[in-house]
Parts: sequence; structure tokens; C-alpha cells
Amino acid sequence: MSTENEGNEGTAAQAVPSVPSAPPVPAAAPEGTPASPPAPPSPESSEATATQQFQQPEQPSQQPQRANDWPPPQPPQSQPGGAWPPPPPAVPVYAQGAGGGGGPVWGAPGQPQTPEASGKRRGGGLVAAVAVAALVAGGIGGALGFWAADRNDSSSGSTTVAASNPQVLKRDPGTVAGVAAAALPSVVTINAQSGDGEGGTGTGFVYDKEGHILTNNHVVASAANSGQLTATFSNGKKYDAEVVGRAQGYDVAVLKLKNAPSGLAPLALGNSDQVAVGDSTIAIGAPFGLSNTVTTGIISAKNRPVASGDGSGGSNSYMSALQTDASINPGNSGGPLLDARGAVIGINSAIQSTGSSAQSQAGSIGLGFAIPINQAKNVAQQLIKTGQPVYPVIGATVSMDERTGGAAISDQGSGGTPAVSPDGPAAKAGLKAGDVITKFNDSVIDSGPTLIGEIWTHKPGDKVTLTYKRDGKVSTAEVTLGQRKGDN
Repeated sequence: MSTENEGNEGTAAQAVPSVPSAPPVPAAAPEGTPASPPAPPSPESSEATATQQFQQPEQPSQQPQRANDWPPPQPPQSQPGGAWPPPPPAVPVYAQGAGGGGGPVWGAPGQPQTPEASGKRRGGGLVAAVAVAALVAGGIGGALGFWAADRNDSSSGSTTVAASNPQVLKRDPGTVAGVAAAALPSVVTINAQSGDGEGGTGTGFVYDKEGHILTNNHVVASAANSGQLTATFSNGKKYDAEVVGRAQGYDVAVLKLKNAPSGLAPLALGNSDQVAVGDSTIAIGAPFGLSNTVTTGIISAKNRPVASGDGSGGSNSYMSALQTDASINPGNSGGPLLDARGAVIGINSAIQSTGSSAQSQAGSIGLGFAIPINQAKNVAQQLIKTGQPVYPVIGATVSMDERTGGAAISDQGSGGTPAVSPDGPAAKAGLKAGDVITKFNDSVIDSGPTLIGEIWTHKPGDKVTLTYKRDGKVSTAEVTLGQRKGDN
């Protein structure tokens, strides 16, 4: 599979209308959403109304006044702004005397009225008045409490209630928001300016506390020799940087911050060999120059053979890539691909696109490719140690034609050299020109780029098993990988 690197060299962001990823889904009413007001209770059901739901504030049951009740009903007191609930009746049923047929006052046992008690009507009226005053005061207090909670929205006519102190909300570490919040301070936007003033934007991330930044080679290649490199953190602080080493074949580069700040927090590195198809992924980068952009997806495939180029005519890079459907665009190059815990499992490097023109670069179609972090880590360690990459080799030149049904060993090497290096690993294993390699250990090989990508996931000195065809016969050979230093 041939793809292009998704660097953002010399491009500008274009406005693209947003499209919803899915139709809206009706949500259940949140807990505490007011229901339709209950019907007024009948006199026989006053006891049941005491347990009605959504009472705010809680109010005692109300019953209609009888025609001969005493004292007569008082006109209702006005509520501020027509607030709900309405004021209680002037004399509740349970505050009336025997003439009203009501129950006890505030729970006291009811007593039948006697002729002797008629002379104490004034005293009973005083008790009732006290009860009324207490009840009305409680009703007003409740109404004022409700008005105080709602007054901030009354001017706009809103019926919603704002949450208090939204700025203190925290996201759990396992959520996308939590992972992004933890990772963003360790991700940088890289600006590379070549000697002639042209430049581009890419991404990198903090590799260690010494100030090393891990990114793609194609992000920094134009400024590696005579240009200028800067790294900008999510807090806006910018630092000059220099190239420590870069590997064109792996498409990996290591930068070092000049005057690196103290307290750098390297991103944790995961194990790319243990990821599974369907695992969640989170990508962070600067697509089309939009720094600190977070996108999500899953691992769509593993061990995807990818030969990528940056469009400049240079040599291709080869990888056995992690494929993701997280949105990856030009400018995401060199940024981290994280798992659900926030550990780096890959470096976003290339995209498959439907095509591009000289005027604009293609965008994401859900086919992004990342260098597995296990491979990138080995390369980074070598670059920091020696400044140059080391590649494992089999000592044979293979065809880049993808229609050979495998990796066919060429008849001749570059510059007229032998296709199988004398005394090299392939020669020692008995391989010859014309042999077609069909398997590398247990991985099926369908082309030369696929074979190179698989070889480069290993280290020099590793022993591997090659399955090959010669004159229609299938054979196997054990090969100890050799090494080549540098890109030339």
C-alpha cells in the first residue's frame, strides 16, 4: 500500500462545514425534571397528597373550605412575580374547630365542642390565628426560597437552573477528556522553516526529561541542515530546537529543545505489540495548523504494510503500521497515537487519501497509519546514542513491484552490484536471485515493501524464518539479520 505523509508543509487551513457524526438521539429526562402538575386532591385523598413527588418546597395538603367555616377565608397574599407555589388557604382544615369538621391543630387530639366551649370561641380563634400565621410564614419562606434559586434566570425568561461552580468539574482519568487533559501539556506543535523561508507545521511529543522530542523525519527534514525549528507547548511557550538525529527509512526524528524548561513530563510509552483491533485510540496534533487538536477512533488493523513519501521525490519510508480511523490530517504528523489509558502506542505518520492537487492537500478519509511505538522507541534510542539510524537487513535486493505475489529477489542490485550480497545473511541461508519470499516468520509477504516493513520491526542479530518459492517449490530458511548504518 502506498500512501502519502500527512505533513502540513506550506498549507493553510480551509473552512469546512461541520457535519454531525450521527443523528441526535433522544435523551431521557434528567433526574429531577419536573413532571406535569398533579390534579388537586379530593378531601378523601388528602393523606395521599403528602407523599407526592417533585414538591419544591414541600407543602402541607390543602382541602377546600366549607361554606360555614370560621373565620372566613382571607384574600390570598400576592407572591413575588407570580411565583409558585400559591399561598395556602387562610385557615387549613386541621386548624379549624369542631364547627369546621376539621382535624386536630398541628397533630393535637381533636376534642368535641361542648356548650361550655362556645364561650371560648375567642380563644379558639386566637389558636387558629397563630396556626394561620405560622403556616403563612412557612409558605412565604418557601416561596422566597424558590424565588431566590430562580431569580438569576427570571430576567431572560429561562426555566433552566444553572449548575453551581462549573469550573471545578473534573474528568475521570479514563475518559477521553481526562486522557487529553493529561497528555496535551506534553505535546508540541513543530514549526520548520527551511533556509529559503519555506516552512510547514507538524507535531511531536516529549520523549524524556532531558528535553528530547520525538517526531517524524518528514516534519523536520526541510529545516534539518540550514533552517530553523521551534516547538510550541499547549500553554503557548515556544522553544528553539535542533535535530539530534533522523532516520529517513523509518520516518523517525529526534529533536532537542534548546534551554529546555524544568519539570518536563514525558508521555508514557505503551506496548504496540499488545494492542488489538477495536482498541480505542486518541490522536493529538496540529491538523492544518490547528494546534492541540484531539480526535478519537479505534485500531482498524495491525501490521499494515505502508510505503509512504512526502511528495518531495525523496526515498520512501516503510512501516508495518497500526491503522486507525481517528481523524488524521496534514499537520498531525509526528503526533502521538494514544490508547485509552493515555500511553503512546504509535506515531501518526501517513494517511491514505483519494488524491490531492498542487493547490491543496487531501484530508482524512478515516485511513490513518502510525509507526508502532516499539519500533519508534528502538530508533529513538539509537538516534540519541549515535545520531544515526541502524537498519536490520537480509543482504538481498528485492523488487518493489507489488504484483509479484511476494518479495522477488532482483536479478541485479543497485549500481550493477549482485542482488544477493556475498557472505550476507541471505547468501549464507542459500537464497538466490529470482527466489520469491512469501512469508516472514508467520507474516504473509505479498510485495517488497511488505518485506522491508516486517524486517524493520526487528533488530540486527535477530533470527527469522523465511519461506520462499524457487522453480515452483516451497522452501524455508533461517536467516540471522545483518545491519546497515545510516540512510546512505
